[in-house]
Amino acid sequence: MTDERKSIGSAGKAGRGNRQTSPSAAARSLAGGPAVKKPVAKKPVAQSPVAEAKPAAKPAAKTSKPAAKNPAGAKRPAGAPGAAKKSTPPPKPRLRAVTDEDAAAAAAAAAEEAAKRTRTAGAAPLSAGIPLDDIVVALVQAAQRVLGTDWEARVATLLATIRKRMSGDYEVDEFGFDPQITEVLTAAIEPLAEKWFRLEVRGIENIPVEGGALLVANHSGTVPIDGLITGYAVKKYSGRNLRPLGADLVFSLPFVGQVARKVGATLACTEDAERLLTTGELAGVWPEGFKGIGKPFAERYKLQRFGRGGFVSSAMRAQVPIVPVSIVGAEEIYPLVGNVPSLARLLGLPYLPITPFFPLLGPLGMIPLPSKWIIEFGEPIRTDAYDPESADDPMLLFNVTDQVRETIQQTLYGLLVDRGNAFF
Repeated sequence: MTDERKSIGSAGKAGRGNRQTSPSAAARSLAGGPAVKKPVAKKPVAQSPVAEAKPAAKPAAKTSKPAAKNPAGAKRPAGAPGAAKKSTPPPKPRLRAVTDEDAAAAAAAAAEEAAKRTRTAGAAPLSAGIPLDDIVVALVQAAQRVLGTDWEARVATLLATIRKRMSGDYEVDEFGFDPQITEVLTAAIEPLAEKWFRLEVRGIENIPVEGGALLVANHSGTVPIDGLITGYAVKKYSGRNLRPLGADLVFSLPFVGQVARKVGATLACTEDAERLLTTGELAGVWPEGFKGIGKPFAERYKLQRFGRGGFVSSAMRAQVPIVPVSIVGAEEIYPLVGNVPSLARLLGLPYLPITPFFPLLGPLGMIPLPSKWIIEFGEPIRTDAYDPESADDPMLLFNVTDQVRETIQQTLYGLLVDRGNAFF
């Protein structure tokens, strides 16, 4: 029994006395005394869901006996203190359990208050994102990793080259070679060679500082990227421009042929080769041709035929040395596992490669794998010990060609041992 009920009666329900015909002493005192003050309901306290399940207390009785008559037997006039009916006290408020909606609302209010305090303290709101200063610093660091510490000078050189090109201030030689385009191409290939392929160059001192020379290299990789990387290595580490000798297909392709001319390439014929060598240029040739770059992955680093020795004939007539070049790493960038000869003939191509990632992954399959590259420039093979007329001797040409081929093959075996794993 609550405290409020004790203040009204000593026993039983409110206003009923002690269950007898006469009212209780408390009721008689109420009849003649001051008006009864209604009890003030206490503030409900949140209960757990378990408390919510308990049955509510029985409501107070709605009826009560009429007030007793006075001893004289006369009715009390209206408005007398004891004439009013006793009203029952209001039921106690039912306690409500805390729901998930209440908890979520409280959490949202706390978060809003915390955000206000943060903004008041001067901190940037969460919706502001990454600060601009951090983005700029990240971009500069990325440029340094990719382009090197002198990336600003490279960008300035590139912009100066573009301005010269737009003003028409540039020159080309009789073959269409454009030195400015070569500078731009070298800067563009450097991240690929140094960061992606982790290029290592050996024997750069074997390239003549001046005068003509013929560089002879193995050919592989499904796509002739090894020619670009070799030209980059020569320009980067010796300061000289390499003039590649390309097949007819290179110059018959749209856009590719024009770019090849701009970077110094020319047709792989005896006349053009001799003209380059006699004028003191570095010429590069890949005697394996399409048989080298299109060989299956199972035959990697096994040299194909070097032709009939036409490159040796040009070197002998120009009296320039032959520098064997061994390239390790190109075989793994696009492992050739298949070919579609019928479709290749239809498109006019020597082969149509199928790799583990192309054409399965579409354009993503054209990204070269990051194999470790090593390029070694071997000791020059002198041709000035022979008369220029010796270039017409087929047996001599065959012997010198075989010597160059064997030198490259043995060097490849040694480089493979030194490199170890192709990707680590």
